[in-house]
Amino acid sequence: MDYVIEMLNIRKEFPGIVANDNITVQLKKGEIHALLGENGAGKSTLMNVLFGLYQPEKGEIRVNGEKVEISNPNIANDLGIGMVHQHFMLVEPFTVTQNIILGNEPKTKTGKINIKKAEKEIQELSDRYGLSVDPSAKISDISVGMQQRVEILKTLYRGAEVLIFDEPTAVLTPQEITELIEIMRSLIKEGKSIILITHKLKEIMEVCDRCTVIRKGKGIGTVEVEETNVDELASLMVGREVSFKTDKKEATPTENVLKVKDLYVRDSRKVDLVKGLDLDIRAGEIVGIAGIDGNGQTELIEAITGLRKSHSGSIQLNNKDITNLSPRKVTESGVGHIPQDRHKYGLVLDYPIGENIVLQTYYQKPYSKATVLNYKEIYDKAEELIEEYDVRTPSAQTLARALSGGNQQKAIIGREVDRSPDLLIAAQPTRGLDVGAIEFIHKKLIEERDKGKAVLLVSFELDEIMDVSDRIAVMFDGKIVAYVKPEETNEQELGLLMAGSQLNKAGGSQ
Repeated sequence: MDYVIEMLNIRKEFPGIVANDNITVQLKKGEIHALLGENGAGKSTLMNVLFGLYQPEKGEIRVNGEKVEISNPNIANDLGIGMVHQHFMLVEPFTVTQNIILGNEPKTKTGKINIKKAEKEIQELSDRYGLSVDPSAKISDISVGMQQRVEILKTLYRGAEVLIFDEPTAVLTPQEITELIEIMRSLIKEGKSIILITHKLKEIMEVCDRCTVIRKGKGIGTVEVEETNVDELASLMVGREVSFKTDKKEATPTENVLKVKDLYVRDSRKVDLVKGLDLDIRAGEIVGIAGIDGNGQTELIEAITGLRKSHSGSIQLNNKDITNLSPRKVTESGVGHIPQDRHKYGLVLDYPIGENIVLQTYYQKPYSKATVLNYKEIYDKAEELIEEYDVRTPSAQTLARALSGGNQQKAIIGREVDRSPDLLIAAQPTRGLDVGAIEFIHKKLIEERDKGKAVLLVSFELDEIMDVSDRIAVMFDGKIVAYVKPEETNEQELGLLMAGSQLNKAGGSQ
């Protein structure tokens, strides 16, 4: 059998942890090969070994049958291996072209950078693979989905024959995911080979040929995708059966907890993105906001949590006005916030995970006395939540940035849910999480609801909105345009409402 890449018996250790324990992965030419595993299972570590970012303790790598030593990413590039990272490696003020040629700039005879030549080449590559990227656009002005395409172009520009995609759909909207799958197929048609790191089982079934499963750093085996199913993949990944349907009894909502009235919120360019929005959430219910990204969801959440000033209108929590209070005052009023950007708003990445767990309460007793921190109490609390929420970390002293994205997320959710706030705002709470962790988080949201708390769920995953919500508020162009019950709608109808159609019919159900 001809393999383009073979990683044989790879072992990679970090202090206190064996990330990859004797794993073998073999990639055939022209296939899309999934690397499946829970958060922190060792998938990204293994691919960072292949890309030359880490050196393995044991094992060997072969490219087209030849044994190779990949001591840095430049060698990987020379061998035709490119990687599209989960967190993009782009310089925001630069243009698409400047980012793509960075470190590999074509020069004119006089030694100047030949931007015109580069732009032409990039345009040709973009057209060939159906990427629709504007080579002269600034990174800061383009969507997350477009930025990802720039990363793909960067690898193609450097001559990649093998592309590694690390959780590529974690930050994309459903439409962008569909487009990315088409891009992957066109890459395969052009003779490329792809390794897809993911834990989204539906995507594996849709686009992959074979799948290698890793559990807790060990290789469980490789399966042919057409001979397996979602349930089998889930239990291989987690080591037990997983339920895809959230078990919950009917909600019995009581009094109003959150009341948003005629809210207007502007972005940094003074454009209204929330436009006269009304929203009510009662104790004991989960309201899910369904909407295509960019319709004001982010600005609405930022206004409620104090991260962005609203222009006009009011926000009341338990009949008290919290409009434009500081984030700390909003938190103290009884709001918990699982932010959609965990790195920007959820964690201090260079603090230990244990200290991140008390970010909302460190200045209160028992964690602090007369402005002196009580580290014993802080770390006792951290250990308790790390265990309860299955945060996989060598210790509570480990820096937050050293944890996998899913384990960072579980720490944030533990911190916010543990305070049992009257209103829990969960923005993309399961983004980048595996099925086992998603099941756990959905259970926690429903437990809060059953304790009589109000939960606001914002998610681009329609199946999550349908599964977890008691009521769905559809958001379009800065307003709530319809309220629907999950049991009375379907993904097609929601999709139409989210795109702004049927407004007259739907508007009456508000």
